[in-house]
Amino acid sequence: MVEKLQKSLRESTTARWIALAVVAFTMLCGYFLTDVMAPLKPMLEKELLWSSTEYGLFTSAYGWFNVFLLMLIIGGIILDKMGVRFTGLMSCILMVGGVAIKYYAITAAFPEGSSILGMKTQVVLASLGYAIFGVGIEITGITVSKIIVKWFKGKELALAMGLEMATARIGTGLAMILTLPVAEAFKFSTPVLIALILLCVGTIAFIVYCVMDRKLEKSLPADTEKEEPFRFADILFIIKNRGFWLIALLCVLFYSAVFPFLKYATDLMIHKYGVNQNLAGIIPGLLPFGTIILTPLFGNLYDRKGKGASIMILGACMLLGIHLLFALPLLDHWLIATVIMIALGIAFSLVPSAMWPSVPKIIPEKQLGTAYSLIFWVQNWGLMGVPLLIGWVLDKYCISSVERVITDGVESVIKHYDYTLPMVIFAAFGLLAIIVALLLKAEDKRKGYGLELPNIKK
Repeated sequence: MVEKLQKSLRESTTARWIALAVVAFTMLCGYFLTDVMAPLKPMLEKELLWSSTEYGLFTSAYGWFNVFLLMLIIGGIILDKMGVRFTGLMSCILMVGGVAIKYYAITAAFPEGSSILGMKTQVVLASLGYAIFGVGIEITGITVSKIIVKWFKGKELALAMGLEMATARIGTGLAMILTLPVAEAFKFSTPVLIALILLCVGTIAFIVYCVMDRKLEKSLPADTEKEEPFRFADILFIIKNRGFWLIALLCVLFYSAVFPFLKYATDLMIHKYGVNQNLAGIIPGLLPFGTIILTPLFGNLYDRKGKGASIMILGACMLLGIHLLFALPLLDHWLIATVIMIALGIAFSLVPSAMWPSVPKIIPEKQLGTAYSLIFWVQNWGLMGVPLLIGWVLDKYCISSVERVITDGVESVIKHYDYTLPMVIFAAFGLLAIIVALLLKAEDKRKGYGLELPNIKK
């Protein structure tokens, strides 16, 4: 009878996929907020008088606490010691609290010239809220990764991870496409308010998952061998693993060429390709929607046929070529931008579909929470530093012209940027990613991790 109960959950196809759908929806809500400000960069400059450097500072805040206060590593340790239910609810609360602060910052009236540490009060408070949210969403990400391994290890692991990432990317796509039209139709702050409401709904969804997780644990036989508890010495095991560091480096290089790019992609469409401001988010929005089909497709391929290291190499090669095409000044028609963005969506599907399911082949399951948190910590150096670098480069080297516009008696300054140099920087990350992916394949051949082997065990 106990065995029957066990199979009715972990071994039940229906239960597995329902659990995946619930936590994937929570991630969708989080990713909507992650990118909701990206299409608003021109509006921030025009209406709130933010500079590109200030926008870059705000965007970099995502990784402040994760990197400097080691919150991601602490979150991973909490995950391995306290479990997915406690950690997931904690991170959802952090997300909601961070967005609430961010919403207050962009809606409150601050005295003219008010500053904190020499920076605009509004920018600092918005950045603080985004930094708290960044802790929440990243810890939620590692929690969901461990949840998927918990339900799908030895089964459709890469497909499940691909579907979760694809669902989360719907949030990114909706943010890219809908934010500017909604802000124009209502208020500047309306998209952030929508994100706050969505996150509250996402938190409720995770509570539903907690009920399922408790039932899963209760269904296990009483004499089931308990997993050895996490020890701090396990961190040394992880950081001594060369394969772990190659995965972490590939992660930071690849995502540094994608997520920070998306923060500036709408602005790129306006300044290089001449796309109307209200429509400029549609082209970057194609990228996450393309991954909805492709990431599960490539994940399913990895599950059944293997070739995970080769898939990562191919995606990194595509990333380099795509950013070089974005950098070429002569290719400035919006149709060309659309084709290149679709290609970036393919590359964006290839690498994550193989990278994340490869971690359990390198690191034991009891250490996965800490391993994923360390990878995300390394990744956050890029997510924090690269947007700030690009914003500084735009202000320092890439202002092609300045236009003064008077609207209803109020003068505003519109800056026009040349995005060639930022795209070359993104291409450099792609080149380094190729090198690391090749080293990872060589390490797999030496250590026999099985990255080129299928995930589904027959």
